[in-house]
Amino acid sequence: MGGAQLAGIGLGLFACLLGIGGIVGAIRRYRRREAIASTFGQTGGIAYTAVQAGCSGLLILGGLALAVVALFVRG
Repeated sequence: MGGAQLAGIGLGLFACLLGIGGIVGAIRRYRRREAIASTFGQTGGIAYTAVQAGCSGLLILGGLALAVVALFVRG
């Protein structure tokens, strides 16, 4: 396994780690906002949580795809 492969795998795993952190952050923010539920709901709070979790999910999938591609590319 060469340095380019290790770098690709490392970058993919880092992207997965950032995605997981984004999902955890979205859930924590949602739970903290339950105390001000009326204001949070009127400003579209659940939509922001869903968008943040969705983008983080795409980051995880992209990171996994990058790591898999790095495994199969020889260079």
